[in-house]
Amino acid sequence: MCLYCCYLCTSPDSLTQWRAEGRVAVWLHVPIAQSRFVAAAAAHGFTFHHARGDQSTLSLWLVEGESRLPLYATHQVGVAGDTAVREVLEETGVRSEFQSLLSVRQQHNHPGAFGMSDLYLICRMRPLSFHIEFCTQECLRCEWIDLEELARTGHTTPITSRVSRLLLHGLMHGFHHIDLGMEVLPAVYSGMFYQLYHRPLPMGDSTSPNV
Repeated sequence: MCLYCCYLCTSPDSLTQWRAEGRVAVWLHVPIAQSRFVAAAAAHGFTFHHARGDQSTLSLWLVEGESRLPLYATHQVGVAGDTAVREVLEETGVRSEFQSLLSVRQQHNHPGAFGMSDLYLICRMRPLSFHIEFCTQECLRCEWIDLEELARTGHTTPITSRVSRLLLHGLMHGFHHIDLGMEVLPAVYSGMFYQLYHRPLPMGDSTSPNV
């Protein structure tokens, strides 16, 4: 971090140019020894996002509306359940219904999560509508694709390939073989509830307290 870099990030000309280029946010990393530049950044709308060790990170949301930058935490968790329904609608325009949790990916030292652990949850959803009107700020492209084609293609990530095969197995043999079901249970805290995900117990399970 140098004086020139700070000037570049907080210059009105730079901010105008970045908005014209369609950029939605700016990250500014300030070493503790250069903390005097924080006031200049704040004058242009930057706010603290997080601080760790000898460096603070500021951010500025460049487009209209509320900032959608993720909050900082020790772990970052992807969407599931009702949140997945909302995210699918916001990003694709498709209404859907949560069916199950399929998999959980844990990645330590994730570069996109500021070196924190990232938990990425993949859900099985049932579409309630099929017309796509995707959010151009969230997606570059959005389309329906044949599941078998997705499972066969080599132009995708390992996790997409694996989950595609998992879904094909569910289609052929029944989703009860692959689903992690969700049940809402009462928490130990009065008036609160949580969502528990697990493979369903067999029908007539002898360990049930109601048997």
